[in-house]
Amino acid sequence: MKNLLRPLLAAALLLSPLACSAQTPAAAPAPAPAPTKAPFPYVWGTAHHILPETHTDESGYFSVIEGKNGRIYVGTAKYQYNAFLVEFDPTTGQQKIVIDSNKLNGLTATGFASQSKIHTRNFVGASGTIYCGSQEGYRTIKGDESVYPGGYAMSYNPTTGVAKSLGMPMKGEGVIDIVADEARGVLYVVTTWGDDKKSHWMMADIEGKNWREIGPLPTNYASTLMDSAGRAHVVTADFQLATYDPATAKATVADIMLAGKKWKQADGSSIPTWQLAPDKKAAYLVLMNAPELLRIDLSGKNPAKGKTLGRMIEGTGYDSRASLTVAPDGRVYALYKVNNDTKYGTGYLHHLTRYDPKKKKTTDLGVLAVKNPDFFDFSPRADGIRPPWSHGYHFLPDGTMTPLHGHQGLIATHDGNFYALILYPFTLLKMEGITDGTNHK
Repeated sequence: MKNLLRPLLAAALLLSPLACSAQTPAAAPAPAPAPTKAPFPYVWGTAHHILPETHTDESGYFSVIEGKNGRIYVGTAKYQYNAFLVEFDPTTGQQKIVIDSNKLNGLTATGFASQSKIHTRNFVGASGTIYCGSQEGYRTIKGDESVYPGGYAMSYNPTTGVAKSLGMPMKGEGVIDIVADEARGVLYVVTTWGDDKKSHWMMADIEGKNWREIGPLPTNYASTLMDSAGRAHVVTADFQLATYDPATAKATVADIMLAGKKWKQADGSSIPTWQLAPDKKAAYLVLMNAPELLRIDLSGKNPAKGKTLGRMIEGTGYDSRASLTVAPDGRVYALYKVNNDTKYGTGYLHHLTRYDPKKKKTTDLGVLAVKNPDFFDFSPRADGIRPPWSHGYHFLPDGTMTPLHGHQGLIATHDGNFYALILYPFTLLKMEGITDGTNHK
């Protein structure tokens, strides 16, 4: 009865002359009860543990792409030792190494001097060739004063089974992005920070010869996009649009205007991920720490026109790690990690979201969930401790396994499926039935 009288008492106090008095404070509202079932749909996926011999720390990055043969190519991080490109066959579930960075480039260095990871988003050329690049790791070994020589651009042809070293774009700097314009015989690379604490935009011929700098400095983790006219674009360190036209061999820089104002980087976590629209005349873009989806015009006009298309998701603590993809039907998808404010379990939730450009509508499709939680042996070892680096998943109150800490990368494939990389353990999560709506049934 007391709980029923609380709203009436609060209303009476507001109407009373004593409402401003501290003599009778209003009672605090009772906290809402926790949901008894998940207050969100699930997006179900089948988890595949990436070949354990190709990585340490159960870790990798956004290095995932679909080849023209329908197979998935994943870059790995074997810190202090080596980096690999792994081929995953969706039909059989089999995996195999197709690039061994050390072997391909004739290297033996360990520690900080090693090629510790393939961190590129990877690229598929018109020929079907897969392009990727190697990068430095971290200085974690006590007494290790070795010097990182620089990363290598590399390729793998699935038809012939031949891998090639395409050289070192810049001494002392790793490769964070690579794109191949095979028709014009050009490679584009973005490097990681070197001694000057800057990334660099590089180019070479298609065989990796005559590496040279284009000019404008790209932002951290930048990637090159090629538009319908064959021009290459990157977002610069000043959040401008840099364009290189191979027809004129010149680079230009333009401001990006958003709602009548010059677009600027808010902070160091405002890291952009962008993908070409189907017509290759514009790009969709999200920031790592913001929920809005942007569209950037690539027509070459100065200034470049940008538009905010709306929020991909509501919530707090937004985190999208290079996880934007455009499906073959033109709809745009992004993964977001947000704080679990639902009171249904704890930790974080990873949502798959979609923007439909025809309907101009955004949909939160739901929280990632694992169909086969036994894909990895999470049980304690003989010493009673769980396997190292196996803390990346948790269970919600209904027993559903879902990623906890980190996703890295998202791709939509030609057959309507989606793949995401999940950390700890290093997992390729295959999601089917998204585009036709059967995933939830």
